[in-house]
Amino acid sequence: MTINERQDEIKSDFEVMSNWEDKYEYIIQLGKDLPLIAEEYKTPENLIKGCQSRVWLHTELRDGKLYFTADSDAVITKGLVSLMIYVLSGHTPKEIASADIYFINDIGLSSHLSPTRSNGLLSMLKQMKLYAVAYQAKTNQS
Repeated sequence: MTINERQDEIKSDFEVMSNWEDKYEYIIQLGKDLPLIAEEYKTPENLIKGCQSRVWLHTELRDGKLYFTADSDAVITKGLVSLMIYVLSGHTPKEIASADIYFINDIGLSSHLSPTRSNGLLSMLKQMKLYAVAYQAKTNQS
């Protein structure tokens, strides 16, 4: 699936839910279902700056594609990072770096999060795109 196809799938999932209580429950469940990150990756270097909660993000390049794993000490934040991983993981650095991430606004997420959570979500996205740019530059040099 492309990045846009994954975003459209999330939009469809959210359209089925009639209220924000259901949507928050869904986000929390996504966080609970997120595979655990290896403890060795819960390092200060992997902490995302700009998040009120602690969020660890680990990135690996395999077969030309980036794969993300993450964890957070807050369940909603863990669900939010799970959405970002679903959309971006398994794509090339170039695809990730150039992706237009529209689902956040389209599902109304940015207007239903507290300002600190919204900033945290943007920090997660920014960090994932920075990793993509760094890996893209690294692979272009070799």
